[in-house]
Amino acid sequence: MAIYVDTSSAVHGKAGLGRYAANLARELRALLGDRLRLFQNSLGQRGPLEGWEGAPPEGVRWGYRAWRSIVWMGQELRVSMDGLLPGAELFHATEHLLPPFRQIPTVLTVHDLIFERLPEHHKFFNRHYLKAAMPLYCRRADAIIAISEHTKADLIALYDVPAAKITVIPEAAAPHFQPQTSQRVAEVRGRYGLPARYAVTVGTIEPRKNLSLLLDSCAPLFEAGSLDGLVIVGSKGWLTEGFFAKLSTYAQRDHVILPGYVADDDLPAVYAGAAVTVQPSLYEGFGLPLLEAMACGSPVCASGTTSLPEVGGDAARYFDPTDVLDMTTTMQAVLEDDALAAEMRQAGLERAASFTWRRTALETCAVYDRLLEG
Repeated sequence: MAIYVDTSSAVHGKAGLGRYAANLARELRALLGDRLRLFQNSLGQRGPLEGWEGAPPEGVRWGYRAWRSIVWMGQELRVSMDGLLPGAELFHATEHLLPPFRQIPTVLTVHDLIFERLPEHHKFFNRHYLKAAMPLYCRRADAIIAISEHTKADLIALYDVPAAKITVIPEAAAPHFQPQTSQRVAEVRGRYGLPARYAVTVGTIEPRKNLSLLLDSCAPLFEAGSLDGLVIVGSKGWLTEGFFAKLSTYAQRDHVILPGYVADDDLPAVYAGAAVTVQPSLYEGFGLPLLEAMACGSPVCASGTTSLPEVGGDAARYFDPTDVLDMTTTMQAVLEDDALAAEMRQAGLERAASFTWRRTALETCAVYDRLLEG
């Protein structure tokens, strides 16, 4: 008998979802041993999970788009896919894609319902797929894990999911996110061409990240000499035309650095070298960069909306993401007060340490046990 965890998002490099699947699987391996097995679509084309020491993954060879359509239609038609995983005792869907198993208990992790709350920030076909499929997946799952209280509240409000069906289990920063030596920070700063005093924001470039207003809020900080640069770490996502059009006419364009994807081994030093980490998102299902930054000793300023205050707690400072002046003054207070910044660095380290992937895995195993015993 085996418990299967879908790690497709990790081998496909899907940013936050991939981090969740990879870190959870590695910690579950320590708890479940050979009882844990990996599931993956596009089998043979990508993967397996980097560094995986267990049995090779099982799954399907269809690519992501084909598999997504097959899963949705299978759920609509109530087709059983139990034959894909003979001997499975449970299946855990770690992204928003739940195959139609009939005799195999299922757990679905829901990261966010951004496509419901901010539909204009999603591509047309993806938005319509999720709006049609997610309510169905949530009904069919035997148990749901939400990564924040905010996501749980959205599930209840938008889909009328019973509260008893949802368990909130937060994410964590991976162990390599920790304070860095000055030598390591200098090495990484030189490699990516980062200025001496910079703000950093991390995440896929897309509209809900609110980067256009971040540019506006940083302009006075550049003029005052409080910041030398803004470093925007992340690959280009979707609907980015507005941001790049604004950036092309931005008066302080020379202060903005876009290194694109930064190697995961280098990211801790990028955080550690920052004068401040800023997360101006309009909506986050969790906000993992906040924990990563705090774990590396960076003071954090973030939107005081959705799930972000759950993550940052009292260690971060918050602003209204629709108010440019509020964003500027919040960052400025940290940048111009060394004592406050030092206090926030220490508080952030303590806050981040309270979130661990071992805790996430233990609480996830408890969901499995309740479901199997029930």
